[in-house]
Amino acid sequence: MPATRNVLAFVMAGGEGSRLHPLTANRCKPAVPFNGKHRIVDFVLSNLVNSEIYSIYLLVQYKSQSLIEHVRNSWTLARFIPQQFITVVPPQMRHGPAWFQGTADAVFQNIHLIQSFQPDIVAVFGADHVYRMDVRQMIDFHVASRAHATVATLPVPLAQSEQFGIVETDADHRIADFREKPKTARPMPGSRTHALASMGNYIFDADVLLAQLKRMHESGDTDFGKHMLPGMVKTHRLVAYDFAANDIPGVEPYEEHAYWRDVGTIDAYFDAHFDTLGAAPRFRMTNRHWPIYASPDQAECAQIENGVINHSIVGSGSIIDGATLDHAMLRRSVLVERKARLAHCIVMERSRIGHGAHVRRCIIDQDNDVPPGERIGYDLEADRRRFPVTPSGIVVVPAGFFPARKSGSPFLAQVYEPAFGEARPRMEVPA
Repeated sequence: MPATRNVLAFVMAGGEGSRLHPLTANRCKPAVPFNGKHRIVDFVLSNLVNSEIYSIYLLVQYKSQSLIEHVRNSWTLARFIPQQFITVVPPQMRHGPAWFQGTADAVFQNIHLIQSFQPDIVAVFGADHVYRMDVRQMIDFHVASRAHATVATLPVPLAQSEQFGIVETDADHRIADFREKPKTARPMPGSRTHALASMGNYIFDADVLLAQLKRMHESGDTDFGKHMLPGMVKTHRLVAYDFAANDIPGVEPYEEHAYWRDVGTIDAYFDAHFDTLGAAPRFRMTNRHWPIYASPDQAECAQIENGVINHSIVGSGSIIDGATLDHAMLRRSVLVERKARLAHCIVMERSRIGHGAHVRRCIIDQDNDVPPGERIGYDLEADRRRFPVTPSGIVVVPAGFFPARKSGSPFLAQVYEPAFGEARPRMEVPA
């Protein structure tokens, strides 16, 4: 069976993202911005579309309006293949008044979508990770293995095993045990330091999935990793797909092989950004053979008046006017004024860094007007009295924390309209 025939995909995009707060104060985790012009959800959607899987339901729940608008504006599949779809599905409560109670329950509440589509294969993928993957290769492995369900896996340090579903396999990749977030785990074959972890990406035979969803609903179980997959180990053929075997065209030799990051914490999110910087990054965002699609961009080109820029990304519509940027990532329409300095920073849309302000190891969310002379990231005790600060010392400035001031800049920054449900833009005008 061709890998793209009768394949239906569910993307689990309902995550609350509490560990990413305050970036998730007004948006769900998959809608959080990433790099210059993307959002986290763009990675899984790009992987599916690049894999010629065009029938996709995006299951949403918490603070989803920003994500809904992003998908509406950026992921109209008529741009790619007519008569195919990426459809956002909030809780329908067809089986009672409850919201989604877990990942499997979210799919069960939309079981009618599977029944009406009548696929041969159902892909259930997470929406919270930064990676490239050819899903066709995983489906081909699933079919060749005569599996009922296939779990994408990769090695993780034993110390991190309680953050993942951990699988144990035999020599034929068949899963002999599946435990969700165990306190301890045994090393995988051939290693003393790593266990084999689930990536949260699954391929199912459709008839098997339908039967398991109905069984789980009757028993009150709700989750793939906690309930369904551990229960299927003894009754069905489950196999582990080695993510490291996935071959993506256009990946450069200097990139990290099988790059995958769960960006569910501020530290992981921050570090993953800087994995994309430099002439030889660990993960190169630009790959014409396997693009990560971004939202449409109506902003003007970035404008560099003068300054010093080292290992940085400057988004469209941004202006650098005599500032210093060192490992800085600016999204759209950011103004950095004279003598300001940004070091290892992420600055989101429509923000301004005032004259002489110094900021380091900081994430500045959208619509912030950092005052002239401000210091952030240099005195963490003082910063903690105003902002969230991670144990590793990353400061997060919430959206709109610094209110707009009358502009003293001679430049008019391009304003990019935000998604509905996020903070409204402010139009800067010359003084």
